[in-house]
Amino acid sequence: MIGSKRIISSLVKNAASVSFKPSYSTSSSVADKFKIDIGKLIVEKTKAPLAKPADKSKLVFGKEFSDHMAEVEWDSEKGWSTPKISAYHNLSLPPSASVFHYAIECFEGMKAYKDAQGNVRLFRPMANMERFQRSAERLCLPAFDKEAVIELIKKLVLIDKDWIPEGKGFSLYLRPTMIATQKSLGVGASSSALMFVIASPVGPYYPEGFKPVRLLADDRYIRAWIGGSGAYKLGSNYAPTIFPQLDAAKKGYQQVLWLLNDQITEVGTMNMFVFWKNNQGELELITPPLTDGTILPGVTRDSILQLAAKWGEFKVSERAFTMSELARAIKEGRVKEAFGAGTAAIVSPIKSISYKGEEYPIPIDAAKGAGPLTSRIADTIMGIQYGEIESDWSVLVK
Repeated sequence: MIGSKRIISSLVKNAASVSFKPSYSTSSSVADKFKIDIGKLIVEKTKAPLAKPADKSKLVFGKEFSDHMAEVEWDSEKGWSTPKISAYHNLSLPPSASVFHYAIECFEGMKAYKDAQGNVRLFRPMANMERFQRSAERLCLPAFDKEAVIELIKKLVLIDKDWIPEGKGFSLYLRPTMIATQKSLGVGASSSALMFVIASPVGPYYPEGFKPVRLLADDRYIRAWIGGSGAYKLGSNYAPTIFPQLDAAKKGYQQVLWLLNDQITEVGTMNMFVFWKNNQGELELITPPLTDGTILPGVTRDSILQLAAKWGEFKVSERAFTMSELARAIKEGRVKEAFGAGTAAIVSPIKSISYKGEEYPIPIDAAKGAGPLTSRIADTIMGIQYGEIESDWSVLVK
């Protein structure tokens, strides 16, 4: 066991020191290849507007899309092409394109909100662009001007402003994506790529109030491992999770609690948080750390950590903890709340975890469907997103 721990410790240190670099140079001599000239943006508005949802209360996540999309092509010789916004359309790619064979693809998830005065807002868009850049780099996809892409997204959002449903909890979900488009087979860095952004109107994740979820912790399935790509938002990280998720659903559970051996990593497609009284008797909000490369650095995760640290009312920790520790704390009555965190829901309260045939209940305010801290976090972040709470995290789109 001691030898095993030493091996894992060594792997963690090695993973933390790895720097994944693209195969192309990023020197100033080729810097122009990574610039996107937003001043040359071409806008071709649709001549056949799509029908907007008649009843926003019936919106289903990711099922309907706005009139327009943004695109920019990249070539290893010419760099980024002129950005373009045009009618939402199908992509035309050869069947030999690298994205289809080697999953060279990454994406982001963010939202545009409409406040009570009708202003359009984005929430921490630069944080999304920084993660997008890291994901692209991990796949040897091209670097890009983050500010320019934010401006491109703003232009798209303003053009499709009427697609943003009004009302708190409603938003326009934005999906920036980058794919490898090289036309020849062979595993390697792609010589061409496409970045595009599509938009989808969405409603509240919990339209009738919080609905706490039951989790299945099953160590047979692993979402990410040390030295892998779990810290990046790649499509290839999501496809293998579908089977375990369906397996959990058949057993009556809404989400999977992902473990690495006994170590807690993520919940479903969200970051995991536990609010408990630790072994030292301190109130503590804890989430797994980013140090070993198995955790996606969520924007909501980071926002929660910053808010909780600013409140200064309890200890805030990013450190590894195990399912065995959590099970013991639940049995001892030390766990106050647990929740997942992500863009779609902000927070998703957890009411129980099944582990090795035993059910571990977590306290929930029956009237609210969530604990007081979970509710407070949701209210605060949503208040910022809709401009009710002043913060530089909320960026006006003009």
